[in-house]
Amino acid sequence: MRTSTKCYLTQIFLVRHGESEANVAHIINDDPSRPVNLTERGRVQAEEASGKLRAVPFTHAYASEFPRAQQTAEILLRHHACPLLTDARINERQTGMDGLPVEAFHDLVYPDPLRIKPERGESFLEQMGRLSGFLDELAARHPDGIVLAVSHENPILAAQALAADDPEQTARGSILNCGWAELDWPVG
Repeated sequence: MRTSTKCYLTQIFLVRHGESEANVAHIINDDPSRPVNLTERGRVQAEEASGKLRAVPFTHAYASEFPRAQQTAEILLRHHACPLLTDARINERQTGMDGLPVEAFHDLVYPDPLRIKPERGESFLEQMGRLSGFLDELAARHPDGIVLAVSHENPILAAQALAADDPEQTARGSILNCGWAELDWPVG
């Protein structure tokens, strides 16, 4: 006699925040205590994404501790009845380079984007570990759920790299403001 076991999956929509003041200035903001907000264009991007995601029946929603991610999430959730929780594990990648030009970070990690880390920061591989814990916990908490998680480009790439054949290629990728990745994450 055959028994069937149901495979539970949590569907996760990882959305990058809208354009921020730091994006326009091309500077790093990896310190959530330094408020960097959405620009007017970022709010428009979030409104457009909200329209595209309106029919998705989100059961739960999370955002990083950064104001730009929370502002984006609030716009995205206008048509949804789920509360917004914050989680530091989907914060921007820690570089220890807050306020410096983005190019300084890119130049530093370019030779080995998976392993090189700034002196006071984390490597892409360490970030992947952080995101793996977050995704595993989401799946355990919300089996068969549909979760919105508003984060930043680097953490979203790290989450995608967890399921990729070539994590280095994924680490070299990019995600547009208010772009998103959909992941079906298995429960335990």
